[in-house]
Amino acid sequence: MARRNGGFVGQDGLDAPDTPTGVSASGGNAEISVAFTAPTDTGTSAITSFVATTDDGNGAAGSSSPITIGSLTNGTAYTVRVYATNAYGTSAASDASASFTPVALRGLFFGGQEANGTKLNTIQFIIIATTGNSQDFGDLSDTRGEIAGFSSSIRSVAAGGHALTGSRFNDEIEYVVNATLGNAIDFGNLSAARDSCAGFNSDTRGVVGGGQEGSTRKNIIEYVTIANTGNATDFGDLSSARTLLTGFSSPTRGIFSGGDTGSDSDVIEYVTIANTGNTTDFGNLTDAREKLAGCSSNTRGLSAAGASSNVDTIDYITIASTGNATDFGDISAAKHNLMGMSNSIRGVFGGGDTDSTYVNVIDYVTIATTGNSADFGDMLTTNAYGGAACNQNGGLS
Repeated sequence: MARRNGGFVGQDGLDAPDTPTGVSASGGNAEISVAFTAPTDTGTSAITSFVATTDDGNGAAGSSSPITIGSLTNGTAYTVRVYATNAYGTSAASDASASFTPVALRGLFFGGQEANGTKLNTIQFIIIATTGNSQDFGDLSDTRGEIAGFSSSIRSVAAGGHALTGSRFNDEIEYVVNATLGNAIDFGNLSAARDSCAGFNSDTRGVVGGGQEGSTRKNIIEYVTIANTGNATDFGDLSSARTLLTGFSSPTRGIFSGGDTGSDSDVIEYVTIANTGNTTDFGNLTDAREKLAGCSSNTRGLSAAGASSNVDTIDYITIASTGNATDFGDISAAKHNLMGMSNSIRGVFGGGDTDSTYVNVIDYVTIATTGNSADFGDMLTTNAYGGAACNQNGGLS
């Protein structure tokens, strides 16, 4: 209970509040959100404010939980304590939160292929909230394209692909830490070597579905726990063996869209990410296509462009419901094998093949509205057939 006749720092030494409890913090881009439970015993007068302070002295005040502390350094670990204040003084400090690390909100492009057929091992990044050209992040362990990408808030992951050398079809899973720059680190392996899979995630799980090895299409769905390392575990099956599809998610549902089943597909199907099991029918795209790109907020999912006959179509669905896709607008050019990613506000599409040429264009849209894409910037080189991920995508927000 409150310290009667002696608060922590009392104006009169009377009736300061008890200490806040249950302090937890989650990192954002150079900031943290601090959640806590206010004390039930507030002293003689009502609590007027709470103050959250990091272990290096950064702080912010608020009237209730949560409180956001800004101006932090991405990649640096912090703990935080919370104080309660009333007219008589300030409580003792709460217990420290667990350690947390703010991270930059980055979108990554993994690998791909240049116009001359050269496979790439480059990892590039953009800051989705701004516009501008991509920058070098580091390298994959080998040159490859047709990669499935997904993320947690801490890690981004590249799975499978088609390599320039060696066994060519790839079962590697690699990851990078979003807050830092550097080369990819071994995570584990898929159950089967394949390229042209689709990937999506919740904050804990990454899911990979479909793909092909040689001319053999796969109906496999498998998952990993992103915070750990290790080989993928069986999740269930797609409705049919399917390659060249795309994926996106809300925090609860994962969507597989389009692809090639022997002919172009307009099928949209979904799974509940926290469970395991086979897909359930969702609806249909506005037209059948493969080699498309996907992205999402926590409510809407977009399917952009694709082939066999190149289209510039962008469709959208409301992920929590079921039904057919609705026209959203157009991307800057009819193309296929582009790379899609998103934060909670913007969808971004990089590179692609227009049949006549590879492009390095990066386009973006605002997911909550409809309309044609706008120019974002350029990739480092002309690039198609890569993978993409962002650490604030629809599965996380």
